[in-house]
Amino acid sequence: MMSKYKFLLFDADSTLLDFKKSEYEAVIDCLNYANLPISDDVIQKYSEINDGYWKMLERGEITKKELMIARWKSLFEYYCFDADANEMSELYPEKLAEKSYVIEGAEELCKNLYGNFKMYIVTNGFKLVQQKRFCMCPLAKYFDDVFISEDIGFDKPAVEYFSEIAKRIPDYNPEESIIIGDSLTSDIKGGINAGIDTCWYNPNGKKIPDGMKITYVISKLSEIEDIV
Repeated sequence: MMSKYKFLLFDADSTLLDFKKSEYEAVIDCLNYANLPISDDVIQKYSEINDGYWKMLERGEITKKELMIARWKSLFEYYCFDADANEMSELYPEKLAEKSYVIEGAEELCKNLYGNFKMYIVTNGFKLVQQKRFCMCPLAKYFDDVFISEDIGFDKPAVEYFSEIAKRIPDYNPEESIIIGDSLTSDIKGGINAGIDTCWYNPNGKKIPDGMKITYVISKLSEIEDIV
């Protein structure tokens, strides 16, 4: 049977790339640089603070520049650390850009899909960081293009983000497209806003929100092959 889909839009972090591992190592590098205490609790607190600010960004409540400094300022204030949030905001992207790890099963999936679909990365984040991390990983050769929010000018889930990438994809048809990602607030909400099918990668079995019309929900990346 011929596939309904021609265009596969993949989120990068926590869908194909192991962002948590990259973040963990980059935060350790920064704490080491500043001679600050290192513990799993501190790293987990940074991650929680960072996630909160990214949600604010998705809602248009903060800019990326503000986010970069605010997450470190909040962490330092929480632990009463004597450190420079501005300096850390410049160091962290450099350290993060050096970290690129692939989620188990992602490379096999991309290899199996390659040649049968037009595949694209759709990611929020900073251009220099995301470009370097993605180019370092073995998945880059399978994708036709990478659309980074900083370059696009809008962040997922904004309709404008998807409208802009639609202009950049040759012969794009939303009815033949599906977005695959782990984030309900950026990937899935963005896909719904853009009027395309959605596939929520939900490896931890989180509850499906009431009233949110998700086309597919998967717990393993390999399940995508049965969908497309």
